[in-house]
Formats: sequence, structure tokens, C-alpha cells
Amino acid sequence: MFDYSPLWISLKVAAVATVFTFFLGLGAARLVLAMKKGKGIIDGIFSLPMVLPPTVVGFFLLIIFGRNGLIGETLLKMGIEVLFTWQGAVVAAVAVSFPIMYRTARGALEQVDTDLISAGRTLGMTESKIFFKVMMPMAVPGIAAATILSFARALGEFGATIMLAGNIPGKTQTMSVAIYTAMQGGNREQAYIWVGIVMAISLVVMLLMNIWNDRQGAAGRKIR
Repeated sequence: MFDYSPLWISLKVAAVATVFTFFLGLGAARLVLAMKKGKGIIDGIFSLPMVLPPTVVGFFLLIIFGRNGLIGETLLKMGIEVLFTWQGAVVAAVAVSFPIMYRTARGALEQVDTDLISAGRTLGMTESKIFFKVMMPMAVPGIAAATILSFARALGEFGATIMLAGNIPGKTQTMSVAIYTAMQGGNREQAYIWVGIVMAISLVVMLLMNIWNDRQGAAGRKIR
């Protein structure tokens, strides 16, 4: 009987990771936009996981969240296990999808009309109100696209996941890891099935993003 557990694990991990990535990415974008000095350095640090090999990201996550790591040891004392758990897969997915959310959201926020921001300041609005009342609504299409792309990236994560969460069937084995396992075991038929499922989900995600962008564009043209 075909085991569909990698599908459910992947969807659960990607969904939870996207929630964390959404808030972390927006927070990081807002922080960098507000900075006057050192913006390039911080931007480089936030974007680094995008250009690093996933196995290198996984290596650093092992150092940080391993049982002897600073955060990992503290979490272990609290009864929270990260290594070789689905929570570890979430951490790995957040690490690799965060730069996509951050950079896309930042780009969308930078496109907001500066005259509107200046008008908000003239009216006495705080920077927080300007961000949530002016910038966020104007950047919704870009932020939505960033969220969808982050979900797709988290869904297909492999390198960092297998290093931090491992390959435990029914527990941490995601679809990407299942494809690797099937190919290693010479089971091409099973690998083809998982490749097809991943491609189908990714295509649906991209179609939804395109539909959303088209509707937002049509709404914007009606307003003008």
C-alpha cells in the first residue's frame, strides 16, 4: 500500500513554516527599511541563506539547534526536541524560505508611493501606523506573492531538512526526502509518483499566485 505520510508531513511543515516566515520576513523587511546605517550588512545576512547551499544552511542549523548547541540545549531543558523531529523540518524550511519572503516583501514595500508616507507623517501618524495603515495595504499583492513563493520553497526543501530532521518515515520524511530515498533504493516508480505530486502542488500554487495578481491588477485599474 502506498504511504502518503510524506505528503501530509510536507504540507504540515510548509504551512507552519510559512506562518513563521510571514511574520519574520515582514519584520525583517520593516527593520531594514527603517535603518539608516549598516543596511547593506544586515540585508546581506538576511539574504545569505538564499545563496548558500542548503547543506551548509543545515550545517549551521545543526550547530545552533543541536543538543549541544546554545539554542538546542536550552530548548532541550524545556522539553522541546528539534533534532530529528517534524519541528526540526519546520526550522529548516523557515531558514531557506525566509530570504524569499524578506526580499520580496521588502521590494513590495519599497514600491509604495513616498508621497503617501510623507502625507501620513504630516498628519501626525506614528511610523507603526504608517507601516500598518499605509504601506501594508499598498503592498498587499507583493506580500501575498512572497507568502505563496515562501510556501512553495518550504514545500520543496531537502538539504537542510535531511540534515536537521533526518529521514524518518512517518515522522520527518517529506516528499523531497521520499524522492531521494526512492531513487537510492532503486524504486523509480515511487519516485515518479512523488515528483508528479510535488510538481502538481507547485503548479497549483503558482496558478493561484497568478490569479491573485491578475485580480489585484484589474482592481487597481478599475480604481484608476
